[in-house]
Amino acid sequence: MSTRELTCIGCPLGCALTVTMDGDTVTAVTGNTCPRGDAYARKEVTNPTRIVTSTVRVRGGVFPMANVKTATDIPKDKIFACVEALKDVTVDAPVKIGDVILPNVAGTGVDIVAARNVAAC
Repeated sequence: MSTRELTCIGCPLGCALTVTMDGDTVTAVTGNTCPRGDAYARKEVTNPTRIVTSTVRVRGGVFPMANVKTATDIPKDKIFACVEALKDVTVDAPVKIGDVILPNVAGTGVDIVAARNVAAC
């Protein structure tokens, strides 16, 4: 048996969680004050994922940059590959929230989508 200490990010309380594991199997989660803490802890120790937010350059827009994010969460170990894939991306204005900026980022099956409208100049 092993334990891991985590701080929950499922809600604003930030509960101190203790996860007890038997090998790769979670046997108990304690310290959470809501059900989201239990779900977060189990996922974090077995398959950690994150939503990635960044920016891309916009050509011909009223703003030079547009906020973007992954459409859903991606495996934590793919974050740097995702950011690397975005570093040279430039899109043409107009950009609308939800537009797919980069499909299947880093081979994750998840698209990068616009999180900000940018009108053309």
